[in-house]
Amino acid sequence: MNTSSSTPASRWQAAAQQLQAHFAALAPREQNLVRGAGALIAFAIVWLVAVQPAWRTLRQAPAELDAVQLQQQRMQAMAAEARLLRATPVVAPDAAVQALQAASERLGKSAHLQLAGDRAVLSLQGVDPAALQQWLVEARSAARARAVEAQLQRSGQGYTGQITVTLGSAS
Repeated sequence: MNTSSSTPASRWQAAAQQLQAHFAALAPREQNLVRGAGALIAFAIVWLVAVQPAWRTLRQAPAELDAVQLQQQRMQAMAAEARLLRATPVVAPDAAVQALQAASERLGKSAHLQLAGDRAVLSLQGVDPAALQQWLVEARSAARARAVEAQLQRSGQGYTGQITVTLGSAS
């Protein structure tokens, strides 16, 4: 028989026949050992392919479900905050500028506010983090200003840099 003209199926059949002949030549005790090893290998394959991934998924599902629910609660809180902010009345441009200037004056000499149309740039030099946070809260609530750019560096004395905001009437 020419092996170059044989098909893969015929080669498979020949190998299977050789294996069956070799298995039949084994003693009954050795045949039982081969069957047991085959069953063990089959069990390991079924375990690794079907059972273990499903089991892992069932173990991880409660933690992932909790994480998704927490994320959903955060998103609902942000959506409620967005609805609240949209419902707040628009502040007149003059009142927004006055509110920004008043908040900036509370920062003292370490901050300087420059107005340009619907934008304002606050330049900072060593501003305390709590004071900066308070300024951002006041700018958002009183002037309806929204931070659009921040270039800040933190040092031992506080924050240095610039914050650009747009006024509420423009956003």
